[in-house]
Amino acid sequence: MTDYKQHLLDRLHNRTAQIGVIGMGYVGLPLAVEFACAGYHVIGLDISKEKVDKLNAGASYIPDVPSERLAPLVHDGHLRATTCIDDLREADVISICVPTPLLKTKDPDMSYVIGAADQVAKVCHAGLLVVLESTTYPGTTDEVIVPRLLHNGLTVGKDVFVAFSPERVDPGNKTYGVRNTPKVVGGSTPACVEVVTALYEPAVERVVPVSSTATAEMVKLLENTFRAVNIGLVNEMAIMCARLGVDVWEVIEAASSKPFGYMPFYPGPGLGGHCIPIDPLYLSWKLRALNYTARFIELASQINTSMPYYVVDLVMGALNEEGKALKGSKVGVLGMAYKRDIDDVRESPALDIHELLEEKGAQVSFNDPFVASVRLSGDRVSRSVELTVQWLAEQDCVLLVTDHSAYDIDFILKHARLVVDTRNKTKGAVGNARVVRL
Repeated sequence: MTDYKQHLLDRLHNRTAQIGVIGMGYVGLPLAVEFACAGYHVIGLDISKEKVDKLNAGASYIPDVPSERLAPLVHDGHLRATTCIDDLREADVISICVPTPLLKTKDPDMSYVIGAADQVAKVCHAGLLVVLESTTYPGTTDEVIVPRLLHNGLTVGKDVFVAFSPERVDPGNKTYGVRNTPKVVGGSTPACVEVVTALYEPAVERVVPVSSTATAEMVKLLENTFRAVNIGLVNEMAIMCARLGVDVWEVIEAASSKPFGYMPFYPGPGLGGHCIPIDPLYLSWKLRALNYTARFIELASQINTSMPYYVVDLVMGALNEEGKALKGSKVGVLGMAYKRDIDDVRESPALDIHELLEEKGAQVSFNDPFVASVRLSGDRVSRSVELTVQWLAEQDCVLLVTDHSAYDIDFILKHARLVVDTRNKTKGAVGNARVVRL
Protein backbone atom coordinates (compact mmCIF):
# COMPACT_ATOMS: atom_id res chain seq x y z
CA MET A 1 0.00 0.00 0.00
CA THR A 2 1.38 3.40 -0.99
CA ASP A 3 2.26 5.75 1.85
CA TYR A 4 1.05 8.92 0.12
CA LYS A 5 2.12 11.21 2.94
CA GLN A 6 5.71 9.97 2.91
CA HIS A 7 5.81 9.99 -0.89
CA LEU A 8 4.69 13.63 -0.93
CA LEU A 9 7.09 14.60 1.85
CA ASP A 10 9.97 13.04 -0.10
CA ARG A 11 9.07 14.99 -3.25
CA LEU A 12 8.76 18.22 -1.27
CA HIS A 13 12.09 17.72 0.50
CA ASN A 14 14.02 16.92 -2.69
CA ARG A 15 12.19 19.64 -4.69
CA THR A 16 10.87 17.28 -7.34
CA ALA A 17 7.30 18.21 -6.42
CA GLN A 18 5.30 20.10 -9.03
CA ILE A 19 3.30 23.03 -7.64
CA GLY A 20 0.16 24.43 -9.25
CA VAL A 21 -1.05 27.89 -8.27
CA ILE A 22 -4.58 28.90 -9.31
CA GLY A 23 -4.88 32.67 -9.71
CA MET A 24 -1.95 34.75 -10.95
CA GLY A 25 -2.82 38.02 -9.28
CA TYR A 26 -1.39 40.02 -6.38
CA VAL A 27 -1.37 36.90 -4.18
CA GLY A 28 -0.75 34.01 -6.55
CA LEU A 29 2.09 35.40 -8.63
CA PRO A 30 4.39 36.41 -5.73
CA LEU A 31 3.74 33.00 -4.14
CA ALA A 32 4.50 31.16 -7.39
CA VAL A 33 7.74 33.11 -7.73
CA GLU A 34 8.88 32.19 -4.20
CA PHE A 35 8.06 28.53 -4.81
CA ALA A 36 10.08 28.65 -8.04
CA CYS A 37 12.98 30.39 -6.31
CA ALA A 38 12.93 27.61 -3.70
CA GLY A 39 13.55 25.08 -6.48
CA TYR A 40 10.05 23.76 -7.12
CA HIS A 41 8.63 23.50 -10.62
CA VAL A 42 5.57 25.73 -10.70
CA ILE A 43 2.61 26.02 -13.06
CA GLY A 44 0.47 29.13 -12.68
CA LEU A 45 -3.14 28.84 -13.81
CA ASP A 46 -5.23 31.88 -14.72
CA ILE A 47 -8.35 32.46 -16.80
CA SER A 48 -6.72 35.50 -18.44
CA LYS A 49 -4.85 34.53 -21.59
CA GLU A 50 -3.25 37.97 -21.60
CA LYS A 51 -1.69 37.35 -18.18
CA VAL A 52 -0.60 33.85 -19.14
CA ASP A 53 1.08 35.09 -22.33
CA LYS A 54 2.93 37.81 -20.42
CA LEU A 55 4.13 35.40 -17.77
CA ASN A 56 5.37 32.89 -20.34
CA ALA A 57 7.29 35.76 -21.96
CA GLY A 58 8.88 36.57 -18.61
CA ALA A 59 7.01 39.87 -18.27
CA SER A 60 5.42 40.79 -14.96
CA TYR A 61 2.29 42.90 -14.53
CA ILE A 62 2.56 43.02 -10.72
CA PRO A 63 4.73 45.84 -9.31
CA ASP A 64 5.90 43.66 -6.41
CA VAL A 65 7.35 41.12 -8.86
CA PRO A 66 9.93 42.75 -11.13
CA SER A 67 10.28 41.22 -14.58
CA GLU A 68 14.00 40.96 -13.88
CA ARG A 69 13.19 38.46 -11.16
CA LEU A 70 10.46 36.62 -13.03
CA ALA A 71 12.18 36.15 -16.40
CA PRO A 72 15.05 33.87 -15.26
CA LEU A 73 12.58 31.56 -13.52
CA VAL A 74 10.55 31.28 -16.72
CA HIS A 75 13.58 30.80 -18.91
CA ASP A 76 15.07 28.02 -16.77
CA GLY A 77 11.77 26.16 -16.69
CA HIS A 78 10.91 26.59 -13.02
CA LEU A 79 7.79 28.66 -13.75
CA ARG A 80 5.27 28.60 -16.54
CA ALA A 81 1.64 29.64 -16.93
CA THR A 82 -1.45 28.10 -18.47
CA THR A 83 -5.19 28.59 -18.85
CA CYS A 84 -5.91 24.85 -18.83
CA ILE A 85 -6.66 22.93 -15.62
CA ASP A 86 -5.56 19.68 -17.31
CA ASP A 87 -1.98 20.94 -17.07
CA LEU A 88 -2.26 20.45 -13.31
CA ARG A 89 -3.18 16.76 -13.48
CA GLU A 90 0.34 15.74 -12.48
CA ALA A 91 0.71 18.40 -9.77
CA ASP A 92 1.67 17.29 -6.28
CA VAL A 93 0.34 20.51 -4.74
CA ILE A 94 -2.36 22.92 -5.84
CA SER A 95 -2.65 26.29 -4.12
CA ILE A 96 -5.87 28.29 -4.59
CA CYS A 97 -5.29 32.06 -4.67
CA VAL A 98 -8.50 33.49 -6.11
CA PRO A 99 -10.47 36.62 -5.11
CA THR A 100 -13.05 36.56 -2.32
CA PRO A 101 -14.99 39.81 -2.79
CA LEU A 102 -18.29 40.88 -1.29
CA LEU A 103 -21.64 40.96 -3.02
CA LYS A 104 -23.54 44.25 -3.05
CA THR A 105 -25.48 42.88 -0.07
CA LYS A 106 -22.12 42.61 1.79
CA ASP A 107 -22.44 38.84 1.83
CA PRO A 108 -19.39 36.76 0.80
CA ASP A 109 -19.03 36.03 -2.89
CA MET A 110 -17.67 32.49 -2.80
CA SER A 111 -18.10 31.86 -6.52
CA TYR A 112 -14.37 32.11 -7.29
CA VAL A 113 -13.39 29.71 -4.50
CA ILE A 114 -16.15 27.26 -5.43
CA GLY A 115 -15.21 27.47 -9.09
CA ALA A 116 -11.55 26.82 -8.31
CA ALA A 117 -12.45 23.90 -6.01
CA ASP A 118 -14.59 22.37 -8.74
CA GLN A 119 -11.67 22.69 -11.15
CA VAL A 120 -9.30 21.04 -8.67
CA ALA A 121 -11.78 18.19 -8.20
CA LYS A 122 -11.42 17.39 -11.91
CA VAL A 123 -7.69 16.71 -11.51
CA CYS A 124 -7.65 15.48 -7.91
CA HIS A 125 -5.68 12.28 -7.32
CA ALA A 126 -4.19 10.33 -4.44
CA GLY A 127 -1.11 12.05 -3.03
CA LEU A 128 -2.32 15.60 -3.80
CA LEU A 129 -2.06 18.49 -1.33
CA VAL A 130 -4.62 21.28 -1.80
CA VAL A 131 -4.04 24.58 -0.01
CA LEU A 132 -6.56 27.41 0.11
CA GLU A 133 -4.94 30.85 0.51
CA SER A 134 -7.92 33.04 -0.30
CA THR A 135 -9.23 34.89 2.75
CA THR A 136 -12.60 33.58 3.80
CA TYR A 137 -14.88 32.79 6.74
CA PRO A 138 -13.96 30.12 9.31
CA GLY A 139 -15.08 26.71 8.12
CA THR A 140 -14.65 27.27 4.38
CA THR A 141 -11.80 24.80 3.86
CA ASP A 142 -13.55 21.88 5.54
CA GLU A 143 -17.05 22.81 4.33
CA VAL A 144 -16.34 23.85 0.72
CA ILE A 145 -12.98 22.40 -0.35
CA VAL A 146 -12.90 19.00 1.36
CA PRO A 147 -16.27 17.63 0.12
CA ARG A 148 -15.32 18.34 -3.49
CA LEU A 149 -12.16 16.22 -3.21
CA LEU A 150 -13.67 13.12 -1.60
CA HIS A 151 -14.39 10.93 -4.58
CA ASN A 152 -13.13 7.53 -5.65
CA GLY A 153 -12.81 6.56 -1.99
CA LEU A 154 -10.13 9.16 -1.16
CA THR A 155 -9.61 9.96 2.51
CA VAL A 156 -8.36 13.31 3.82
CA GLY A 157 -5.11 12.95 5.73
CA LYS A 158 -4.32 9.59 4.15
CA ASP A 159 -4.84 9.82 0.38
CA VAL A 160 -5.30 13.55 -0.12
CA PHE A 161 -4.21 16.44 2.08
CA VAL A 162 -6.05 19.72 2.63
CA ALA A 163 -4.86 22.89 4.38
CA PHE A 164 -5.49 26.59 4.75
CA SER A 165 -2.73 29.18 4.80
CA PRO A 166 -3.88 32.81 4.79
CA GLU A 167 -2.18 35.12 2.34
CA ARG A 168 -0.50 38.08 3.98
CA VAL A 169 0.44 40.05 0.89
CA ASP A 170 0.80 43.80 1.39
CA PRO A 171 1.07 45.36 -2.10
CA GLY A 172 3.80 47.97 -2.32
CA ASN A 173 5.50 46.97 0.94
CA LYS A 174 9.24 47.29 0.36
CA THR A 175 10.17 45.55 3.63
CA TYR A 176 7.92 42.49 3.87
CA GLY A 177 7.08 40.04 1.12
CA VAL A 178 6.14 36.38 0.88
CA ARG A 179 9.55 35.08 1.98
CA ASN A 180 10.05 37.09 5.18
CA THR A 181 6.43 37.24 6.35
CA PRO A 182 5.67 34.32 8.71
CA LYS A 183 3.31 31.77 7.13
CA VAL A 184 0.42 30.48 9.22
CA VAL A 185 -0.75 26.99 8.23
CA GLY A 186 -3.62 24.85 9.44
CA GLY A 187 -4.55 21.40 8.19
CA SER A 188 -7.67 19.25 8.22
CA THR A 189 -5.64 16.54 10.01
CA PRO A 190 -2.20 16.38 11.68
CA ALA A 191 -0.83 14.70 8.55
CA CYS A 192 -2.10 17.64 6.49
CA VAL A 193 -0.29 20.07 8.80
CA GLU A 194 2.91 18.07 8.38
CA VAL A 195 2.90 18.13 4.60
CA VAL A 196 1.81 21.79 4.24
CA THR A 197 4.60 22.78 6.64
CA ALA A 198 7.08 20.89 4.49
CA LEU A 199 5.73 22.71 1.42
CA TYR A 200 6.34 26.21 2.73
CA GLU A 201 9.54 25.70 4.73
CA PRO A 202 11.87 26.11 1.69
CA ALA A 203 9.97 29.19 0.44
CA VAL A 204 9.44 31.23 3.61
CA GLU A 205 11.63 32.04 6.59
CA ARG A 206 9.16 30.93 9.25
CA VAL A 207 6.14 28.62 9.23
CA VAL A 208 3.59 28.91 12.07
CA PRO A 209 1.45 25.75 12.36
CA VAL A 210 -1.94 25.96 14.11
CA SER A 211 -4.33 23.24 15.17
CA SER A 212 -6.98 23.43 12.44
CA THR A 213 -8.02 25.05 9.18
CA ALA A 214 -10.68 27.08 11.02
CA THR A 215 -8.02 28.46 13.37
CA ALA A 216 -5.86 29.51 10.42
CA GLU A 217 -8.88 31.09 8.73
CA MET A 218 -9.67 33.00 11.92
CA VAL A 219 -6.07 34.27 12.23
CA LYS A 220 -6.34 36.29 9.04
CA LEU A 221 -9.73 37.68 10.01
CA LEU A 222 -8.42 38.77 13.40
CA GLU A 223 -5.45 40.54 11.79
CA ASN A 224 -7.59 42.59 9.43
CA THR A 225 -10.44 43.12 11.89
CA PHE A 226 -7.86 44.57 14.28
CA ARG A 227 -6.84 47.07 11.64
CA ALA A 228 -10.37 47.86 10.48
CA VAL A 229 -11.64 48.50 14.00
CA ASN A 230 -8.69 50.69 14.95
CA ILE A 231 -8.92 52.66 11.71
CA GLY A 232 -12.63 53.10 12.38
CA LEU A 233 -11.78 54.40 15.84
CA VAL A 234 -9.26 56.94 14.59
CA ASN A 235 -11.56 58.02 11.76
CA GLU A 236 -14.25 58.79 14.31
CA MET A 237 -11.61 60.52 16.43
CA ALA A 238 -10.85 62.77 13.44
CA ILE A 239 -14.52 63.71 13.15
CA MET A 240 -14.75 64.42 16.87
CA CYS A 241 -11.55 66.48 16.85
CA ALA A 242 -12.90 68.57 13.97
CA ARG A 243 -16.01 69.40 15.98
CA LEU A 244 -13.89 70.28 18.99
CA GLY A 245 -11.48 72.42 16.97
CA VAL A 246 -8.53 70.11 17.74
CA ASP A 247 -5.89 68.91 15.25
CA VAL A 248 -6.24 65.12 15.19
CA TRP A 249 -2.81 64.70 13.61
CA GLU A 250 -1.18 66.54 16.49
CA VAL A 251 -3.11 64.39 18.94
CA ILE A 252 -1.90 61.18 17.27
CA GLU A 253 1.69 62.40 17.13
CA ALA A 254 1.69 63.26 20.82
CA ALA A 255 -0.01 60.00 21.81
CA SER A 256 2.65 58.11 19.84
CA SER A 257 5.27 59.32 22.31
CA LYS A 258 3.95 56.78 24.82
CA PRO A 259 6.34 53.80 24.66
CA PHE A 260 3.78 51.23 25.81
CA GLY A 261 0.07 50.49 25.53
CA TYR A 262 -0.47 52.53 22.36
CA MET A 263 -0.09 51.88 18.64
CA PRO A 264 -0.69 54.74 16.18
CA PHE A 265 -3.33 54.44 13.48
CA TYR A 266 -4.15 57.28 11.11
CA PRO A 267 -7.42 58.62 9.69
CA GLY A 268 -8.06 58.80 5.99
CA PRO A 269 -10.69 59.05 3.25
CA GLY A 270 -11.89 55.48 3.79
CA LEU A 271 -10.68 51.91 3.49
CA GLY A 272 -9.57 50.23 0.29
CA GLY A 273 -7.83 47.15 -1.00
CA HIS A 274 -8.62 43.46 -1.12
CA CYS A 275 -8.47 42.74 2.62
CA ILE A 276 -9.26 45.28 5.31
CA PRO A 277 -12.63 46.58 4.00
CA ILE A 278 -13.81 43.04 3.17
CA ASP A 279 -12.36 40.39 5.48
CA PRO A 280 -14.02 41.50 8.75
CA LEU A 281 -17.40 41.36 7.02
CA TYR A 282 -16.79 37.69 6.18
CA LEU A 283 -16.54 37.05 9.90
CA SER A 284 -19.57 39.22 10.63
CA TRP A 285 -21.59 37.31 8.01
CA LYS A 286 -20.59 33.94 9.48
CA LEU A 287 -21.55 35.04 12.99
CA ARG A 288 -24.96 36.29 11.83
CA ALA A 289 -25.68 32.71 10.75
CA LEU A 290 -24.97 31.73 14.37
CA ASN A 291 -27.36 34.39 15.69
CA TYR A 292 -24.56 36.66 16.94
CA THR A 293 -23.92 40.27 15.98
CA ALA A 294 -20.27 41.26 15.61
CA ARG A 295 -20.87 44.77 16.92
CA PHE A 296 -17.34 46.15 16.71
CA ILE A 297 -17.02 44.99 13.11
CA GLU A 298 -20.39 46.38 12.06
CA LEU A 299 -19.75 49.75 13.71
CA ALA A 300 -16.23 50.09 12.31
CA SER A 301 -17.55 49.26 8.84
CA GLN A 302 -20.23 51.95 9.14
CA ILE A 303 -17.68 54.58 10.17
CA ASN A 304 -15.11 53.62 7.55
CA THR A 305 -17.60 53.44 4.69
CA SER A 306 -18.97 56.87 5.66
CA MET A 307 -15.58 58.58 5.30
CA PRO A 308 -15.93 59.34 1.55
CA TYR A 309 -19.14 61.24 2.40
CA TYR A 310 -17.30 63.12 5.13
CA VAL A 311 -14.52 64.02 2.70
CA VAL A 312 -17.02 65.35 0.16
CA ASP A 313 -18.62 67.44 2.90
CA LEU A 314 -15.13 68.72 3.74
CA VAL A 315 -14.64 69.80 0.12
CA MET A 316 -18.05 71.43 0.08
CA GLY A 317 -17.29 73.39 3.26
CA ALA A 318 -13.87 74.45 1.98
CA LEU A 319 -15.43 75.76 -1.24
CA ASN A 320 -18.13 77.56 0.71
CA GLU A 321 -15.42 79.46 2.56
CA GLU A 322 -14.24 80.62 -0.88
CA GLY A 323 -17.76 81.76 -1.76
CA LYS A 324 -18.26 78.89 -4.21
CA ALA A 325 -20.79 76.09 -4.49
CA LEU A 326 -19.64 72.53 -5.09
CA LYS A 327 -22.04 72.30 -8.02
CA GLY A 328 -20.21 73.55 -11.08
CA SER A 329 -16.82 73.73 -9.35
CA LYS A 330 -13.81 71.97 -10.78
CA VAL A 331 -12.37 69.42 -8.34
CA GLY A 332 -9.09 67.72 -9.12
CA VAL A 333 -8.52 64.46 -7.26
CA LEU A 334 -4.95 63.37 -6.57
CA GLY A 335 -4.76 59.60 -6.37
CA MET A 336 -7.15 56.80 -7.31
CA ALA A 337 -5.22 53.81 -5.93
CA TYR A 338 -6.31 52.66 -2.48
CA LYS A 339 -2.81 53.22 -1.06
CA ARG A 340 0.39 54.93 -2.04
CA ASP A 341 2.71 53.82 -4.82
CA ILE A 342 0.59 50.96 -6.21
CA ASP A 343 -1.81 50.63 -9.14
CA ASP A 344 -4.56 48.76 -7.27
CA VAL A 345 -7.96 50.51 -7.13
CA ARG A 346 -9.96 47.66 -5.59
CA GLU A 347 -12.43 49.07 -3.05
CA SER A 348 -10.58 52.41 -3.24
CA PRO A 349 -12.43 55.20 -1.43
CA ALA A 350 -11.28 57.52 -4.23
CA LEU A 351 -13.80 55.84 -6.55
CA ASP A 352 -16.65 56.62 -4.17
CA ILE A 353 -15.40 60.17 -3.71
CA HIS A 354 -15.20 60.69 -7.49
CA GLU A 355 -18.79 59.47 -7.91
CA LEU A 356 -20.14 61.47 -4.96
CA LEU A 357 -18.54 64.68 -6.18
CA GLU A 358 -20.06 64.19 -9.62
CA GLU A 359 -23.48 63.41 -8.13
CA LYS A 360 -23.35 66.82 -6.43
CA GLY A 361 -22.58 68.55 -9.71
CA ALA A 362 -18.80 68.98 -9.49
CA GLN A 363 -16.62 68.74 -12.58
CA VAL A 364 -14.18 66.03 -11.52
CA SER A 365 -10.85 65.04 -13.02
CA PHE A 366 -8.03 63.06 -11.48
CA ASN A 367 -4.32 62.39 -11.63
CA ASP A 368 -2.61 59.19 -10.56
CA PRO A 369 0.91 58.24 -11.67
CA PHE A 370 0.04 54.53 -11.33
CA VAL A 371 -3.54 54.41 -12.61
CA ALA A 372 -4.26 55.34 -16.21
CA SER A 373 -8.04 55.07 -15.98
CA VAL A 374 -10.87 53.92 -13.73
CA ARG A 375 -14.31 52.56 -14.49
CA LEU A 376 -17.20 54.30 -12.77
CA SER A 377 -20.89 53.45 -12.55
CA GLY A 378 -22.78 53.16 -15.79
CA ASP A 379 -19.61 51.89 -17.51
CA ARG A 380 -18.21 55.41 -17.57
CA VAL A 381 -14.44 55.69 -17.82
CA SER A 382 -12.41 58.46 -16.20
CA ARG A 383 -8.82 58.87 -17.35
CA SER A 384 -5.86 60.27 -15.49
CA VAL A 385 -4.76 63.73 -16.60
CA GLU A 386 -1.25 65.13 -16.47
CA LEU A 387 -0.28 66.92 -13.26
CA THR A 388 0.66 70.31 -14.66
CA VAL A 389 0.75 73.89 -13.45
CA GLN A 390 -2.18 74.67 -15.73
CA TRP A 391 -4.34 71.80 -14.43
CA LEU A 392 -3.66 72.71 -10.81
CA ALA A 393 -4.44 76.37 -11.44
CA GLU A 394 -7.73 75.53 -13.19
CA GLN A 395 -9.12 73.57 -10.24
CA ASP A 396 -11.37 75.29 -7.72
CA CYS A 397 -10.24 72.63 -5.26
CA VAL A 398 -7.49 70.01 -5.34
CA LEU A 399 -8.29 66.98 -3.18
CA LEU A 400 -5.40 64.78 -2.03
CA VAL A 401 -6.78 61.25 -1.55
CA THR A 402 -3.76 58.99 -2.13
CA ASP A 403 -0.38 60.16 -0.87
CA HIS A 404 1.83 58.81 -3.66
CA SER A 405 5.48 59.56 -2.97
CA ALA A 406 5.77 61.06 -6.48
CA TYR A 407 3.57 63.99 -5.46
CA ASP A 408 5.62 67.13 -4.82
CA ILE A 409 3.51 68.79 -2.15
CA ASP A 410 5.33 72.12 -2.38
CA PHE A 411 4.70 72.16 -6.15
CA ILE A 412 1.02 71.42 -5.60
CA LEU A 413 0.61 74.09 -2.92
CA LYS A 414 2.44 76.62 -5.06
CA HIS A 415 0.10 76.33 -8.03
CA ALA A 416 -3.26 75.28 -6.53
CA ARG A 417 -5.68 77.72 -4.94
CA LEU A 418 -7.36 75.41 -2.44
CA VAL A 419 -6.18 72.01 -1.23
CA VAL A 420 -8.13 69.54 0.88
CA ASP A 421 -5.65 67.09 2.38
CA THR A 422 -6.92 63.73 3.70
CA ARG A 423 -3.44 62.33 4.44
CA ASN A 424 -1.65 65.09 6.40
CA LYS A 425 0.95 65.45 3.66
CA THR A 426 0.78 69.24 3.66
CA LYS A 427 2.17 69.53 7.19
CA GLY A 428 5.29 71.69 7.03
CA ALA A 429 4.90 72.35 3.29
CA VAL A 430 4.82 75.88 1.92
CA GLY A 431 2.85 77.43 -0.90
CA ASN A 432 0.10 79.80 -1.92
CA ALA A 433 -2.87 77.50 -1.51
CA ARG A 434 -5.30 77.57 1.38
CA VAL A 435 -5.16 74.13 3.01
CA VAL A 436 -7.94 72.27 4.76
CA ARG A 437 -6.86 69.03 6.41
CA LEU A 438 -8.94 66.07 7.48
